[in-house]
Amino acid sequence: MLSRADVTRLLAEHGLAARRDLGQNFVGDPNTVRRIARLAEIGQGDHVVEIGAGLGSLTLALAETGATVRAVEVDRGVLPVLREVVAGHGDVTVVEGDVMRLDWHELLDGHDRWVLVANLPYNIATPLVLDVLDTVPAVERMLVMVQREVAERFAAVPRTPAYGAVTVKVAYWATARIAGLVPASVFVPRPNVESALAEITRREHPATDADPEVLFRLVRTAFGQRRKMLRRSLAGVVAPEVFEAADIDGQRRPEELDVVEWGRLADAWTAAPHPA
Repeated sequence: MLSRADVTRLLAEHGLAARRDLGQNFVGDPNTVRRIARLAEIGQGDHVVEIGAGLGSLTLALAETGATVRAVEVDRGVLPVLREVVAGHGDVTVVEGDVMRLDWHELLDGHDRWVLVANLPYNIATPLVLDVLDTVPAVERMLVMVQREVAERFAAVPRTPAYGAVTVKVAYWATARIAGLVPASVFVPRPNVESALAEITRREHPATDADPEVLFRLVRTAFGQRRKMLRRSLAGVVAPEVFEAADIDGQRRPEELDVVEWGRLADAWTAAPHPA
């Protein structure tokens, strides 16, 4: 594991600095990365994909559990240091590439059950998690360190300020909870935001049988005007009789509906007649 002094030394020795454009904040606290590995509940026989491996501090903790690790890193300047740090430490494969562009099928080839564990750059955390839920069923669980407000959004419940379109998307595919908080002091450089660990576990089946394309379109439209009642935010999209068929009060606001209720509304919309 790498201490704050180790991180600072490695950066200085290789003439590197954290890149703001990549949202880099390196973890320099052995206790934190071991805690993440423990919370991930991984071990011998498990296959882990790590995104944004950086200098390898979390990678070492994951490898220490006996799991097989594929560590993805986009920064070519950091890659030689990462390979040097993890060399000889467990079953680790370093993969160069931008995870937002990589072929996930190729990345995860050889095994059909994966756990994603990562200190995610804040600028890609939400789109990455949603993309994995939408398109990478082989990833059965995620434990990701993200900005606290992002973790709260993933795990929010209806009628709370953090509850939104992202929450409904996560809840459709998975259950989510905040597994713990992470102080800013463990990072190099120290960020100006709080971090949290979000645990996301894929459901065996989606939370509702509704057509996801219809469901998410209604959700995005409604939350585009989240302070308005549904009959107003969805005016011209959902007719009054559709609300009645779904047993949803059109005077409720978007954040008051859970994912199952959104599914009922999507089903009622699908079943209703539409102009040719």
